[in-house]
Order: sequence, then C-alpha cells, then structure tokens
Amino acid sequence: MKFLISLAFKNLTRYKRRTIITALAIAIGIAMYIFIDAMLMGAEYESVRNLKWYETASARILDDEYWEERYQYPLDLNISDPDPILERLEAEGITASKRIVFTGDMILSRAEFGEDGNIPVRVTAIDPSRDFDVFHFGDTLIEGRFLEEDEEAILIGSWFAEDIGASVGNWVTIITRGNGGFYEAIDLQIVGILNCPNPNVNRTLIMMPIKTADYYLAMDGAATEINIRLPDQAEVEQEIATIQGLLNGNGITVMSWETMAKDYLAIAEAKRGGTGMILFLIFIIAAVGISNTMLMAIFERIRELGMMRSLGMSDMKIRIAFMLEAAGIGLIGSTIGVIIGVIANYWIINVGIDFGFLMREMDIGYRIQSIFRGTWNPGTIAVAFFAGILISTVVAYLPTNRALKMDIPSCLRHQ
Repeated sequence: MKFLISLAFKNLTRYKRRTIITALAIAIGIAMYIFIDAMLMGAEYESVRNLKWYETASARILDDEYWEERYQYPLDLNISDPDPILERLEAEGITASKRIVFTGDMILSRAEFGEDGNIPVRVTAIDPSRDFDVFHFGDTLIEGRFLEEDEEAILIGSWFAEDIGASVGNWVTIITRGNGGFYEAIDLQIVGILNCPNPNVNRTLIMMPIKTADYYLAMDGAATEINIRLPDQAEVEQEIATIQGLLNGNGITVMSWETMAKDYLAIAEAKRGGTGMILFLIFIIAAVGISNTMLMAIFERIRELGMMRSLGMSDMKIRIAFMLEAAGIGLIGSTIGVIIGVIANYWIINVGIDFGFLMREMDIGYRIQSIFRGTWNPGTIAVAFFAGILISTVVAYLPTNRALKMDIPSCLRHQ
C-alpha cells in the first residue's frame, strides 16, 4: 500500500497541469455549494428573526375565538382586562405588552398630500412605555419622534410614507368602526417615520397610542392581544404551557410564533425543498465537471496502464493506484474549495448582497428589506469537503475499470 500511495503522489506531481485543472473544477463547485447554502440559510434565519422582532413576538395571548376571525380584526373578541395579566407576567419576569389592532380607511386630503383619496389600512395601537420592550422598533426611527401616551398621533413605515407621499407633520383621517359597530373618524398627525428591516411591516406600518385608540373605539380598557417576548434560547412551547397555567383559562389562549406564522413557515419549508434542489443541481454540475476531467485524465493514460500491466502489476493494485490519485486530486480540490467558500462566507456574513432594488418592488417571501447576509453552516462545509473527495474517487473507478478490460496489446497501441 505504501508503494501505491507513493506512486499516486508522484503522478499528482508529474501531471501538474492536469492535477491543477481537475482540482480547480472541484474547488469551484464546492465553493459555490458552500456560498449559496450559507446565503440561503442566512436569509431564512434573518427572516425568522425579523418575523418575531416586528410581527409576532415570541408568543401572543388572545381571546379563544379571536384566531379563527383574525382576518376581520374583531374588536369584540378581546381581552377585557389585560392589566392584571400583564402584572402577573411581570411578576414572573416575563416581558409583555398589550395592543389593539383594527382596520379602517385612511383619508388623504389634497391640502396635505396634493391629491384626494383613501387607502385601506391596518392600525396597531401600542403602549409606548412597554411595546418597544417586546418588539424591536426602538432603533428604527429615521425621522421625527416616537409616540407619547394619550396623543392623537401616528408612526408610519418609511415605504408606506413614500407610497402616499407623507412626511412628518402631515395630518390624516382614519375612518373605522369602534367596538360595537359604530363609525368613527380619527384625525391623527404623523409624528415619526420608522424604517423597519421587515419589508412586510415597512409597507403597511401604522402605530398610534393605545389610550387614544381606547377612547375613540370605546374599548373600555380592553386589548385585542398581549404580546410576549421570550429569551432566544427559551423553549417556547414549554414557556407557553407555563404561561397558560398562570392564566387559568378564562377564555383566553396563548399562541406561539410558529403557530401564528404557520403559513410563512409552510412557504419556507417549500422554499427549503427548492433550495435543496438548487444545491443538488450545483453539486451535480460540479460532479459532471469532475467526472469529465477524470475521464480524460485516465483515458489519456491507457498506454501507461497497459505498460504497468505488462510489467506484472495486478489489476487490483492498478485500480487502487488510480483511485488514490483521484482521491488526492479530490483532497486538493476540496481543500481549495473550502478555503474559497469560507472566505466567500466571511464576506457574505459581514457585508452581504444588497437586493433592496428587488425587495422594494416585489415580495419574494423573505422578511428582509435589502441586504442578504449568510450564516455559518459547519455541517455543509464538512459534507462538501468529503463529498468532493468521494466523488473524485468513485468517478475514477469507472474509466479505470473499463480500461482494465482491454487486453495489454490494445492498451499499448492506444492513441
């Protein structure tokens, strides 16, 4: 075996150009595989983070019947007395905040916006003193100021502001239905514009103080939801079971972010399957390139193979020598590919690729506003490394086996 390893190593150095070309083919395929996997995994990770940070929180307390009617945003299916619940959660060290979510029509006046019109909107009424402890809007303000309690004012998303031509200081009127079905017109001034990393939120975001909404909507202190923030490392289902026990039922339920985002997660699962197919195709393309190069390398050396057989070297030893040589090329290519892939990963993780021009105009499902960043995936790197060696070794077996079926005179006459 020592002789065969030595022979394989000598062949690697003797055919330097072939070794380099084949190794580079392997390296490029492996580097592409590592890079694309890191970018897509990073996009999925950041999407889930932005989903929890700006849409669902870690968990949410709702009326038992609210979820079935959630698309109607019913004000009558509410948590009638949320403050004792908040106090109980706070006593257990759980961060939470109440909200009222309702829909209506935003009326735009010619005096403020240069044209008349109305836009269907969803409004989120928040507790300014608590909400930013649960959600991460605290560092998203780009113009104006944050809300104060009990004022007739709103915050809006920057993309939404661009779409309607709004700026800080403009007044809007929101026509909605209060708790009980009566119509209400609420005049509100835009006091701040937020640039949220979640594009779905940034396109539609309207926030107002919960005390103001409570007054105009006749909620009598009720809230439609209580949002909960849990530590990143927390077992969400276990924490939910604990919180549900604290609440003792009372017609309310606790839902995890996975349950609330099940539609998104189903789409993400489908994307993951598509991503796997893309990565598989990349790997197949790399394998074909490796196969083609190895086939050429071995068929060019059929005369050499015939000479080795004529000198008494057994077919098994010849096969092993060629496969060891191919494994060596795979090792070189895999090593280079992993190095290139890691360097590319470092760049995509720390710098990223700006797809803002695409995300602004269309929704491709990811909760990312512009810059796609990757994430480290040691498992993929290890799989790519060993797969490169394995593919090179297996690919070398087939042409070697075919060449060994030729008789020695045919091998020596081969051109």
